[in-house]
Amino acid sequence: MGSYDVSDESPERRFRTLFISDVHLGARGSQADLLLDFLRYHDADTIYLVGDIVDGWALKSSWHWPQSHNDLVQKLLRKARKGAKVIYIPGNHDEFLRNYYGTHFGGIDVVENTVHTGADGKRYLVIHGDIFDLVVQNARWLAHLGDKAYDFAIQMNRFVNFFRRMFKVPYWSLSQWAKQKVKNAVNYIGAFEQALAAEARRHDADGVICGHIHYAVIRDEGGIRYMNCGDWVESCTALVEHDDGHFEIITWADHLQKPAAVPQVAARAA
Repeated sequence: MGSYDVSDESPERRFRTLFISDVHLGARGSQADLLLDFLRYHDADTIYLVGDIVDGWALKSSWHWPQSHNDLVQKLLRKARKGAKVIYIPGNHDEFLRNYYGTHFGGIDVVENTVHTGADGKRYLVIHGDIFDLVVQNARWLAHLGDKAYDFAIQMNRFVNFFRRMFKVPYWSLSQWAKQKVKNAVNYIGAFEQALAAEARRHDADGVICGHIHYAVIRDEGGIRYMNCGDWVESCTALVEHDDGHFEIITWADHLQKPAAVPQVAARAA
């Protein structure tokens, strides 16, 4: 990824649109420092924050707000001040912001969902996606329990990768490996994608852009382009739109490696 001295004024890559979701600021697993580094190298005319940027669930149980989390908030506000259009679509972990739909603060617009028009004229529904998660909607206690289990997996994952880095072995995802082995997790992801594609059709859109399940991918689902931003807890991925309307997933998972397009990361019913 190169030097950390890249100026805020001259990022190396600029896109038409940048989509970021599931940063979970306030949670111990948040890799805000890597997202901050990513934003030093990348910029966009429009930035969508696609939910769960702040983790209100984690902050309620234990206050955790290191300097990197504050620096990231300031970075996003600074991009808005410099002319980027920043749109915040709250998710279930930052649902407290759902009381502020239609407001504008620090150059950031808070909306329930929106439709993004691509450079090629295609329309994409942008939504976090938790309202299509039956666990979150109908069994919140189970969602919170799953959240704790995921946090434990992240801690174990860090322990494993500490030794992998010592031996210069590439990053490996424990939760990704586990969930790829569990048939129910695969079925859950498929059902989620189908539900989001159906919602895009209801909005007469050509595709949907979402977050929530921490599973970054670009694929066609029944004639609808389904795109998930991924997360900044484990896989550290962002969705970008180039000036010609082409979409790409970029991963920034390990500060020792250069970014690469990676469509498969860990899933999470968050």
